[in-house]
This record gives sequence, structure tokens and C-alpha cells, in this order.
Amino acid sequence: MSKKMTLLMFSGDYDKALAAFIMANAAREMDVEVTMFFAFWGLCILRSPEHMTTEDKTSFEKMFGMMTPKGPEDLPLSKMNFSGIGKQMLIEMMDDDQAPHLTAFVEGARKKGVKFCGCKLSMEVMGLKKEELIPELEVASAHTFIQEALASDIQLFI
Repeated sequence: MSKKMTLLMFSGDYDKALAAFIMANAAREMDVEVTMFFAFWGLCILRSPEHMTTEDKTSFEKMFGMMTPKGPEDLPLSKMNFSGIGKQMLIEMMDDDQAPHLTAFVEGARKKGVKFCGCKLSMEVMGLKKEELIPELEVASAHTFIQEALASDIQLFI
């Protein structure tokens, strides 16, 4: 009997995303089926800076797109960010310990077959288009997440 884990990624904080992707990668290494559902700020984790667009967007959506993080390495810390100084300290400490950055964990999850779902309503509200996010992303409704969560052995809200 296979095990399933579902993560709802609501946070757009570097440290919280790092923890979630460490768990997702570890679960996949244990042959656990993993679905990550990204809503609101969590969607910024999956933004692809080279695919951002302002085409067919309202003025508010364009401004919002410029103000929000442009991908995983652009995310702030949840605590002690101090205008980016705290995050830079964390990154330097990670480098000292030869720990991978968030981008490496995202890539690992993609290669390991983690299922990525983006909340349709969140994407609409935030003015994000599917092509601005990683190609593996499936656009899904909250009902899809609930169905996945109900069938899972582990549910995490981050």
C-alpha cells in the first residue's frame, strides 16, 4: 500500500519553503507520493523570472507582479529578515555548511516526480499566468486539494 503526503504551500517565506521542500524530497526518497498545492504567496516559490510577463494584465496585476518575489531565491525570511540582511546571513551559513539552496530542493522535487498544483483562484487574484510558473505546474481548484488531502496519510499546511 503506497503512502501519500499533501502539502498546502500558503507561505512565501524562504525558510518555510525550504522546510517544505526538504520534507517533499525526503518523502519521495521514501517512495511516498507527494502533492504540493500552492496558493497565494506560495505561488511566488514557483515563479520563473525568465518567463514573467505583463501581457494581458491590468495595471494592478503588473504592479503586483513587480512587487512580489520573482522566484525561490527572491523570497524573504519569515523572521529576522532585516531588509534582506538576515537572509544573506542564513545563505552564507548554508554555504559554509555546504547546504543546498532552496532552488536545488525545488529542482530535486521536480526530478523526483513531486506533483505541483497551483490554486486557480489564487493565480487569478494575483494576476499570475501558468506560463510564468514552472512547467510542471497543474492549475487546480481548492476541491482538487481537498480530494488529494482526504486521500493522504500526511497533510501539512505551510
